[in-house]
Amino acid sequence: MTRKKETITLSIPSGTKEQLEEIARRLSIFWGKSPSISGLLVAIAQQQFEVGTSFTFDLTQVAALQQAIKLLTDSGYIVEAQNLSVLLLERGNLAPPLRQALLQQVSHNAEGWRVQVEQLRQNRQPFHLLYTNSQGEELTYTVRYCEVCFEEKRFYLNIWCEETEDIKDTNFPELIHNRCLRLDRIKGIVPMNGQWRHKGLDYLELYLHFQRGMVKAYEPRVNDVSDEIVGDVRQVVRQISNPFWLVREVLRYGGDCVVVSPENVRSLIRDQLKILYAHYL
Repeated sequence: MTRKKETITLSIPSGTKEQLEEIARRLSIFWGKSPSISGLLVAIAQQQFEVGTSFTFDLTQVAALQQAIKLLTDSGYIVEAQNLSVLLLERGNLAPPLRQALLQQVSHNAEGWRVQVEQLRQNRQPFHLLYTNSQGEELTYTVRYCEVCFEEKRFYLNIWCEETEDIKDTNFPELIHNRCLRLDRIKGIVPMNGQWRHKGLDYLELYLHFQRGMVKAYEPRVNDVSDEIVGDVRQVVRQISNPFWLVREVLRYGGDCVVVSPENVRSLIRDQLKILYAHYL
Protein backbone atom coordinates (compact mmCIF):
# COMPACT_ATOMS: atom_id res chain seq x y z
CA MET A 1 0.00 0.00 0.00
CA THR A 2 1.50 3.34 -1.09
CA ARG A 3 1.89 5.94 1.69
CA LYS A 4 0.05 9.20 1.08
CA LYS A 5 2.38 12.14 0.52
CA GLU A 6 1.71 15.84 0.84
CA THR A 7 2.98 18.54 -1.48
CA ILE A 8 4.14 21.99 -0.33
CA THR A 9 5.31 25.00 -2.30
CA LEU A 10 8.26 26.97 -0.96
CA SER A 11 9.17 30.55 -1.75
CA ILE A 12 12.92 30.87 -1.12
CA PRO A 13 15.57 33.48 -1.97
CA SER A 14 17.91 33.01 -4.89
CA GLY A 15 20.74 30.57 -4.14
CA THR A 16 18.90 28.88 -1.24
CA LYS A 17 18.07 25.82 -3.36
CA GLU A 18 21.79 25.21 -3.97
CA GLN A 19 22.54 25.71 -0.27
CA LEU A 20 19.90 23.17 0.71
CA GLU A 21 21.24 20.71 -1.83
CA GLU A 22 24.75 21.13 -0.40
CA ILE A 23 23.48 20.41 3.12
CA ALA A 24 21.64 17.32 1.85
CA ARG A 25 24.80 16.16 0.07
CA ARG A 26 26.89 16.64 3.23
CA LEU A 27 24.35 14.63 5.23
CA SER A 28 24.19 11.92 2.53
CA ILE A 29 20.49 12.48 1.81
CA PHE A 30 19.92 11.59 -1.85
CA TRP A 31 17.15 10.78 -4.31
CA GLY A 32 18.99 8.54 -6.71
CA LYS A 33 22.29 10.26 -7.36
CA SER A 34 21.06 13.79 -6.63
CA PRO A 35 20.85 15.49 -3.21
CA SER A 36 17.24 15.53 -1.99
CA ILE A 37 15.81 18.71 -0.50
CA SER A 38 12.57 16.86 0.27
CA GLY A 39 14.49 14.18 2.14
CA LEU A 40 16.39 16.89 4.05
CA LEU A 41 13.16 18.56 5.18
CA VAL A 42 11.72 15.22 6.30
CA ALA A 43 14.91 14.43 8.29
CA ILE A 44 14.76 17.83 10.01
CA ALA A 45 11.07 17.38 10.84
CA GLN A 46 11.81 13.95 12.35
CA GLN A 47 14.64 15.53 14.41
CA GLN A 48 17.30 13.33 12.89
CA PHE A 49 19.58 16.38 12.55
CA GLU A 50 20.07 19.58 14.53
CA VAL A 51 19.01 22.94 13.17
CA GLY A 52 20.77 26.16 14.15
CA THR A 53 23.98 26.69 16.07
CA SER A 54 25.50 23.38 17.17
CA PHE A 55 26.01 22.85 20.89
CA THR A 56 29.68 22.95 21.88
CA PHE A 57 31.64 22.89 25.14
CA ASP A 58 33.51 25.98 26.32
CA LEU A 59 37.11 25.82 27.63
CA THR A 60 36.07 25.32 31.26
CA GLN A 61 33.76 22.45 30.33
CA VAL A 62 36.44 20.86 28.15
CA ALA A 63 38.89 20.95 31.08
CA ALA A 64 36.29 19.39 33.40
CA LEU A 65 35.56 16.59 30.93
CA GLN A 66 39.28 15.93 30.46
CA GLN A 67 39.66 15.48 34.22
CA ALA A 68 36.62 13.18 34.30
CA ILE A 69 38.12 11.07 31.50
CA LYS A 70 41.38 10.68 33.43
CA LEU A 71 39.60 9.68 36.63
CA LEU A 72 37.38 7.17 34.83
CA THR A 73 40.37 5.65 33.05
CA ASP A 74 42.44 5.39 36.22
CA SER A 75 39.47 3.82 38.03
CA GLY A 76 39.03 1.12 35.40
CA TYR A 77 35.88 2.54 33.74
CA ILE A 78 37.37 2.35 30.25
CA VAL A 79 34.14 2.23 28.24
CA GLU A 80 32.72 5.22 30.09
CA ALA A 81 35.96 7.16 29.57
CA GLN A 82 35.90 6.41 25.86
CA ASN A 83 32.27 7.51 25.58
CA LEU A 84 33.17 10.85 27.18
CA SER A 85 36.15 11.17 24.82
CA VAL A 86 33.89 10.66 21.81
CA LEU A 87 31.46 13.30 23.14
CA LEU A 88 34.36 15.72 23.62
CA LEU A 89 35.60 15.06 20.07
CA GLU A 90 32.14 15.73 18.66
CA ARG A 91 31.35 18.85 20.68
CA GLY A 92 34.60 20.20 22.01
CA ASN A 93 35.91 22.57 19.31
CA LEU A 94 39.36 21.29 20.31
CA ALA A 95 42.85 22.44 19.42
CA PRO A 96 44.60 19.99 17.03
CA PRO A 97 47.06 18.51 19.62
CA LEU A 98 44.27 17.69 22.08
CA ARG A 99 42.04 16.31 19.33
CA GLN A 100 44.86 14.04 18.15
CA ALA A 101 45.52 12.81 21.69
CA LEU A 102 41.83 12.01 22.23
CA LEU A 103 41.61 10.20 18.89
CA GLN A 104 44.54 8.00 19.91
CA GLN A 105 42.95 7.38 23.30
CA VAL A 106 39.61 6.37 21.79
CA SER A 107 41.21 4.05 19.24
CA HIS A 108 43.41 2.41 21.89
CA ASN A 109 41.59 -0.35 23.75
CA ALA A 110 43.39 0.14 27.06
CA GLU A 111 43.07 -2.26 29.97
CA GLY A 112 41.63 -1.18 33.29
CA TRP A 113 44.98 -1.33 35.07
CA ARG A 114 43.62 -0.15 38.38
CA VAL A 115 41.14 -3.01 38.55
CA GLN A 116 43.92 -5.52 37.86
CA VAL A 117 46.42 -4.15 40.38
CA GLU A 118 43.74 -3.90 43.07
CA GLN A 119 42.96 -7.59 42.54
CA LEU A 120 46.65 -8.53 42.75
CA ARG A 121 47.03 -6.42 45.88
CA GLN A 122 44.04 -8.12 47.47
CA ASN A 123 45.50 -11.55 46.65
CA ARG A 124 48.98 -10.40 47.78
CA GLN A 125 50.46 -11.67 44.55
CA PRO A 126 53.68 -10.17 43.12
CA PHE A 127 53.79 -9.25 39.44
CA HIS A 128 56.00 -8.00 36.63
CA LEU A 129 55.07 -4.58 35.29
CA LEU A 130 56.04 -3.03 31.94
CA TYR A 131 56.07 0.76 32.04
CA THR A 132 56.93 3.68 29.75
CA ASN A 133 58.27 6.72 31.60
CA SER A 134 57.93 10.39 30.62
CA GLN A 135 61.09 10.14 28.48
CA GLY A 136 59.67 7.29 26.41
CA GLU A 137 61.92 4.67 28.01
CA GLU A 138 60.46 1.21 28.58
CA LEU A 139 61.13 -0.17 32.06
CA THR A 140 60.30 -3.50 33.69
CA TYR A 141 59.65 -3.76 37.43
CA THR A 142 59.32 -6.77 39.72
CA VAL A 143 56.60 -5.58 42.08
CA ARG A 144 56.40 -7.00 45.61
CA TYR A 145 53.92 -4.46 46.96
CA CYS A 146 51.55 -1.86 45.50
CA GLU A 147 48.90 0.65 46.50
CA VAL A 148 46.87 3.23 44.59
CA CYS A 149 47.06 6.84 45.78
CA PHE A 150 45.44 10.10 44.72
CA GLU A 151 47.76 13.05 44.13
CA GLU A 152 46.96 16.38 42.47
CA LYS A 153 43.75 15.44 40.66
CA ARG A 154 44.62 11.92 39.46
CA PHE A 155 45.36 8.39 40.65
CA TYR A 156 48.88 6.94 40.77
CA LEU A 157 50.28 3.50 41.51
CA ASN A 158 52.89 3.33 44.28
CA ILE A 159 55.04 0.18 44.12
CA TRP A 160 57.93 -1.43 45.96
CA CYS A 161 60.12 -3.09 43.33
CA GLU A 162 63.38 -5.05 43.26
CA GLU A 163 64.99 -2.95 40.53
CA THR A 164 67.15 0.07 41.38
CA GLU A 165 69.17 0.66 38.18
CA ASP A 166 66.75 3.25 36.76
CA ILE A 167 67.30 5.61 39.72
CA LYS A 168 69.92 8.16 38.74
CA ASP A 169 69.50 10.32 41.87
CA THR A 170 70.67 8.37 44.93
CA ASN A 171 70.13 11.19 47.46
CA PHE A 172 67.42 9.06 49.07
CA PRO A 173 68.84 5.54 49.43
CA GLU A 174 66.12 4.75 51.97
CA LEU A 175 63.49 5.08 49.21
CA ILE A 176 65.36 3.58 46.27
CA HIS A 177 62.90 0.68 45.89
CA ASN A 178 59.81 2.94 45.77
CA ARG A 179 58.25 4.14 42.52
CA CYS A 180 55.23 6.32 41.80
CA LEU A 181 53.75 5.43 38.40
CA ARG A 182 51.04 6.87 36.22
CA LEU A 183 48.36 4.28 35.52
CA ASP A 184 47.96 5.38 31.89
CA ARG A 185 51.64 4.65 31.18
CA ILE A 186 51.44 1.01 32.22
CA LYS A 187 51.91 -1.24 29.19
CA GLY A 188 51.52 -4.68 30.72
CA ILE A 189 51.12 -6.67 33.94
CA VAL A 190 52.08 -10.33 34.38
CA PRO A 191 51.39 -12.09 37.72
CA MET A 192 54.27 -14.13 39.14
CA ASN A 193 54.99 -16.50 41.99
CA GLY A 194 56.88 -15.25 45.01
CA GLN A 195 56.62 -13.42 48.33
CA TRP A 196 54.46 -10.34 48.84
CA ARG A 197 56.11 -7.58 50.87
CA HIS A 198 53.98 -7.22 53.99
CA LYS A 199 55.92 -4.17 55.23
CA GLY A 200 54.62 -2.16 52.28
CA LEU A 201 56.56 0.80 50.91
CA ASP A 202 59.73 2.21 52.41
CA TYR A 203 59.28 5.47 54.32
CA LEU A 204 61.32 8.44 55.43
CA GLU A 205 60.34 10.26 58.64
CA LEU A 206 59.98 13.98 58.11
CA TYR A 207 59.77 16.81 60.67
CA LEU A 208 57.79 19.91 59.65
CA HIS A 209 57.16 23.24 61.37
CA PHE A 210 54.08 25.24 60.31
CA GLN A 211 54.01 28.91 61.23
CA ARG A 212 51.73 31.97 61.18
CA GLY A 213 48.40 31.28 59.46
CA MET A 214 49.21 27.62 58.80
CA VAL A 215 49.24 26.85 62.53
CA LYS A 216 45.44 26.69 62.41
CA ALA A 217 44.91 26.24 58.66
CA TYR A 218 46.96 23.05 58.26
CA GLU A 219 44.82 19.98 57.52
CA PRO A 220 46.29 16.71 58.93
CA ARG A 221 47.28 13.96 56.49
CA VAL A 222 46.73 10.23 56.88
CA ASN A 223 50.49 9.63 57.02
CA ASP A 224 51.09 12.14 59.85
CA VAL A 225 52.66 10.33 62.80
CA SER A 226 52.23 13.20 65.27
CA ASP A 227 50.74 16.67 65.23
CA GLU A 228 51.02 19.17 68.09
CA ILE A 229 51.15 22.91 68.67
CA VAL A 230 54.12 24.16 70.68
CA GLY A 231 54.03 27.89 71.28
CA ASP A 232 53.64 29.65 67.92
CA VAL A 233 54.61 26.59 65.86
CA ARG A 234 52.68 23.55 64.75
CA GLN A 235 55.04 20.55 64.78
CA VAL A 236 54.15 17.69 62.45
CA VAL A 237 55.99 14.40 61.99
CA ARG A 238 55.10 12.65 58.77
CA GLN A 239 56.11 9.50 56.91
CA ILE A 240 56.75 10.00 53.18
CA SER A 241 57.41 7.39 50.49
CA ASN A 242 58.28 9.88 47.73
CA PRO A 243 59.86 13.35 48.29
CA PHE A 244 58.51 14.62 44.95
CA TRP A 245 55.02 15.33 46.28
CA LEU A 246 56.36 16.71 49.55
CA VAL A 247 58.49 19.34 47.76
CA ARG A 248 55.51 20.52 45.72
CA GLU A 249 53.42 20.81 48.86
CA VAL A 250 56.04 22.70 50.88
CA LEU A 251 56.72 25.19 48.07
CA ARG A 252 53.01 26.04 47.99
CA TYR A 253 53.11 27.03 51.66
CA GLY A 254 56.00 29.45 51.08
CA GLY A 255 57.52 30.80 54.30
CA ASP A 256 54.76 29.31 56.45
CA CYS A 257 56.29 25.82 56.38
CA VAL A 258 59.83 24.71 57.21
CA VAL A 259 61.32 21.24 56.80
CA VAL A 260 63.36 20.75 59.95
CA SER A 261 64.80 17.35 59.05
CA PRO A 262 66.10 15.14 57.50
CA GLU A 263 68.90 17.06 55.86
CA ASN A 264 68.59 15.37 52.43
CA VAL A 265 65.01 16.66 52.11
CA ARG A 266 66.07 20.12 53.26
CA SER A 267 68.82 20.09 50.62
CA LEU A 268 66.35 19.08 47.91
CA ILE A 269 64.03 21.98 48.75
CA ARG A 270 66.98 24.36 49.00
CA ASP A 271 68.10 23.35 45.49
CA GLN A 272 64.60 23.87 44.11
CA LEU A 273 64.46 27.34 45.65
CA LYS A 274 67.83 28.24 44.11
CA ILE A 275 66.57 27.22 40.66
CA LEU A 276 63.38 29.22 41.18
CA TYR A 277 65.34 32.25 42.36
CA ALA A 278 67.66 32.07 39.33
CA HIS A 279 64.68 32.32 36.98
CA TYR A 280 63.85 35.77 38.39
CA LEU A 281 67.32 37.33 38.47
